[in-house]
Amino acid sequence: MSDPRTLSWNHSVPAALWLMAPFDLLASLAMDIYLPVVPAMSGVLGTSASVVQLTLSLYLAVLGAGQLVFGPISDRVGRRRVLLGGACVFALASFLLASTSDAAMFVGLRLLQAVGASAALVATFATVRDVYAERPEGTVIYGLFSAMLAFVPALGPVAGALLAKHFGWRALFVTLGVLATAAMLHALPRWPETRPAGAPARGVPVQRILRSAAFWTYTLGFSAAMGSFFVFFSTAPRVLIGRAGFSEVGFSLAFATAALVMVLTARFAKHFVARWGLEGSLIRGMLLLLTGAVGLAAGQWLTSASFGTFVVPMWVIAAGIVCAVSVTANGALESFGAMAGTAVALYFCIQSLIVSSLGTLMIVLLDGDTAWPLVGYASLMASVTLGCLAFLRRR
Repeated sequence: MSDPRTLSWNHSVPAALWLMAPFDLLASLAMDIYLPVVPAMSGVLGTSASVVQLTLSLYLAVLGAGQLVFGPISDRVGRRRVLLGGACVFALASFLLASTSDAAMFVGLRLLQAVGASAALVATFATVRDVYAERPEGTVIYGLFSAMLAFVPALGPVAGALLAKHFGWRALFVTLGVLATAAMLHALPRWPETRPAGAPARGVPVQRILRSAAFWTYTLGFSAAMGSFFVFFSTAPRVLIGRAGFSEVGFSLAFATAALVMVLTARFAKHFVARWGLEGSLIRGMLLLLTGAVGLAAGQWLTSASFGTFVVPMWVIAAGIVCAVSVTANGALESFGAMAGTAVALYFCIQSLIVSSLGTLMIVLLDGDTAWPLVGYASLMASVTLGCLAFLRRR
């Protein structure tokens, strides 16, 4: 029998997307809209480039680690409270970020912003699991989420560059605060509680999730894909603006082409998943990551940084990212519907910790002004994922 809480969610798919998508998109937008001003922030804050890098790396780490906290909380107290509380914290931190030029305060507020984004994100995905797990609309929701997320890296840096050029860097964070406030006010009367009435109040068996080989394999595939994009957007300003001499707007447009490749690939995601299945799609995604890494390495060895040597190989990696992320959530979480909040939290948390720690390590050790960090990360993680898939198949 259907749970009455789930039945209270009577939105059509377009209305549900209009309600849920902002909370999914804002977590990413807080990274992407900020990218064009990253090279200038060390001067604005009076600190080093390494500290400014922390505002990217720590944001991503807290975004993942926070979900490990908020996932179980949402299983206990409900999705609605976690969502609205997270949105409120995100909005407040965004407005405060616009008001400070102190480096330590700025880093701390970015962490607080990530806490709010983390809570809203896990509550959103847990709600999708609650409402659509047994309904065909679920596939449509996940597919459209992926397509919309691909637009954020395409439009976010462009919007950030234009806002910073005309209104200054503080306008970026004011914009994030206004958008979060609007999304929260929209959700307040329309987002009912969807946590299943029989959900466990405590003692969720996390060990069962962590013992699953499929969970780890597909989570590593998700980490390979999203981490490749993290390393790309962390190094792209330094390579394209610092080395290749692009303007902030020129950089944003070049950066957007990789995201547009993701949009175009996502358009056909349903078809290739139907044809190749979960495992086949993930394998092809990892092979595309390796192919793009080879192209980046060749460009780094043979000539100087340019659109052709840095961005074009990223198009191949971008297609691989979509192939992977189209199937990793289903592959990792399909056995844990009764523990939606906790399972989603672990999935995102592990991915974020791998991406932020290993991605940052690659950037520091392999010279973040070059393509080598992206070559190293994509090659290593794609190879590990393919090895895990081979192990899973043998089992």
